[in-house]
Amino acid sequence: MTYGFIGTGNMGGALARAAAKVVEDRRALWLANRTESKAAALASELGATLSNNETIAANCDYILLGVKPQLMGETLASLAPLLKERTTPFCLVSMAAGLTVARLQEMAGGDYPVIRILPNTAVAVGEGVTLWCCSGNVTAAQKAGYMTLFSAAGLLDEIPEHLIDAACAVAGCGGAFACLFMEALADGGVLCGLPRDKALKYAAQMLRGTAALALETGEHPAKMKDAICSPGGSTIAGVRALEEHGFRGAAQEAVIAAYRRTVELGK
Repeated sequence: MTYGFIGTGNMGGALARAAAKVVEDRRALWLANRTESKAAALASELGATLSNNETIAANCDYILLGVKPQLMGETLASLAPLLKERTTPFCLVSMAAGLTVARLQEMAGGDYPVIRILPNTAVAVGEGVTLWCCSGNVTAAQKAGYMTLFSAAGLLDEIPEHLIDAACAVAGCGGAFACLFMEALADGGVLCGLPRDKALKYAAQMLRGTAALALETGEHPAKMKDAICSPGGSTIAGVRALEEHGFRGAAQEAVIAAYRRTVELGK
């Protein structure tokens, strides 16, 4: 079984690193990128095989497309003749936001098996979220192979395609929102006298621990928040300050804006 990654940028590279933790022979990971030196560096790091788009399209069992939505049409158009000539089964796996399974098949020039995935960058450390859906002609074996390939990436959650853009706004784009909050917390700590390295470490570990607690206990965030806020205490004073500055509304608007942009990218 061979796995070809076309595009080894932030997301493609993160998934390749996750896959490298699972495959028995890392040479089965074939890497290609518009800037070949980037794919070469990653291939050297992982012990993978440096390749190119055409070779991957003609030979690999899984063709993983780490291409921006705006470039997907051009990329698949160039590969369509090679895909049409294939006599062996293959599966296209797209990471592009906004592009539906049907649109990807149209771009590729055939009713090929397609798995549409939307991962986040935390897959590189095994703590990511990868949302996915697929065309009806993806076989059980192809699904199982995909699930095994990314079993070290974190949560893999199959979701109806009509919900995937909204889910991406939370699970995918939300990572950047969390980073912004983490940075702001650290800035506040620095303003209060903490060294920056410690402020960042404390903010990151706090978010990590709080998320782990929520997942393990299943508690609603409001209940967890209330448990931290003692009457007349420091935490409730901070919560009040966030509410006064529209924290909840800003977070909701960020998700809505990200969702709308994802929908636009698919047009």
